Amino acid sequence: QVQLVESGGGSVRHGGSLRLSCAASGRTISSNAMGWFRQTPGKEREFVAAISWSGGNTYYADSVKGRFTISRDNAKNTVYLQMNSLKPEDTAVYYCAADVRRRVAVVGPTGEYGDWGQGTQVTVSS
Repeated sequence: QVQLVESGGGSVRHGGSLRLSCAASGRTISSNAMGWFRQTPGKEREFVAAISWSGGNTYYADSVKGRFTISRDNAKNTVYLQMNSLKPEDTAVYYCAADVRRRVAVVGPTGEYGDWGQGTQVTVSS
């Protein structure tokens, strides 16, 4: 089983930027599609972005399209989420997740995400 650890969260002002990292250990994630999700208290977990195993395909929620960029470095077993032009409504705990299937080219919110990290808090003030 893979262990996923998110980092890079913090507090920023409206319009600021953060870069989240998701470091995997225990096994390689180079064959797995990866996703980022977020959750605020009292709300269901929300899909943010996903990337295919090769990095060739990406998918974004409409709410973050054009502001967030998902990427991966398979040599470092790490996935990233660059978040620009942050808004207060982006405030949430952000989680990364690994799709349990191998070499999936089509990715999105309905992937089979079976391994999850513990999350990192992002707070955006107005």
